[in-house]
Amino acid sequence: MFTKLIDKLKNGTYISLETTPANSPQFAPIIDKIEELGLHHLVDAFSTTDNPLAKLKYNSLFAAKMLQDRFNKPVLATMTMRDRNKIALQSDLLGANEVDVRAILALTGDPANISDQPHTKGVFEADSTLLLDIISAFNSGMSFAGKPLGHKPKEIYPFAVVNSYAKNPKTLQKKMQKKIKHGALGIITQPVYDKENAKMLLDLIESANRDSLPKYKEAELILGIFPITKLRTAQFLSAHVPGINVPDRWIELLRVANKQGAEEEYKVGFELSKTLFDSLKELHPKIHLMSANQFSLAKEILK
Repeated sequence: MFTKLIDKLKNGTYISLETTPANSPQFAPIIDKIEELGLHHLVDAFSTTDNPLAKLKYNSLFAAKMLQDRFNKPVLATMTMRDRNKIALQSDLLGANEVDVRAILALTGDPANISDQPHTKGVFEADSTLLLDIISAFNSGMSFAGKPLGHKPKEIYPFAVVNSYAKNPKTLQKKMQKKIKHGALGIITQPVYDKENAKMLLDLIESANRDSLPKYKEAELILGIFPITKLRTAQFLSAHVPGINVPDRWIELLRVANKQGAEEEYKVGFELSKTLFDSLKELHPKIHLMSANQFSLAKEILK
């Protein structure tokens, strides 16, 4: 399952779909919706988020296990540094390994002070490269402390993330190179909204890989896409989410459509998003689709 996924990532077309578990003890309704829409036939992999925005959600590792069991497709289970120290990170990886949750998306995590749980404190023993280093140790049969584990774990496949935009692109290249040096096989970008932006990111990953060889393995860039069908979403992403650049043209077109009604607003946003998806897939067919669980929208984009 995982070797096939990595082969597709390296040599073929790779499409993954993000899922966000709910604030609920049940993840099955999300899986049922995916199956109802036939989305599992349109993607190569899924991902599960880990308490995004520090809001309480169903556990990402359990969700990944359920998705894999239902569809027999690999799932990138997100793990954040915000909620776990070195002991908890390693403990979760040990348990996940036995049940074949072995593709891990390493994130530092959103700040705890925005949590919906009162007086929450973030752990943040380090950034996400610590988790990448732990995975590297596990793949060598060792704990992070350098002690042999009782049994060598099955191989774990580490993924990482990077912003899609920066005023100084070289900062993105340095961050990519850092993730490569810590073992990431795939690096997923924040949502991209412009083909030229995507081309820049591809140039940066090429340079980052070249500067990391021969000591480190190359990483594949995976372009993140988040469809925008509302003006307020475009404005929020543009104004409040660092590392994303929503073109002024998108905002202006959505503003005009918004004045004509919700139906026209959705139509314009969908057409912009679908055109972007198709053009990026033609440019670089390694894409991670994020839709905030708007799975009907995701299906229309993927068709």
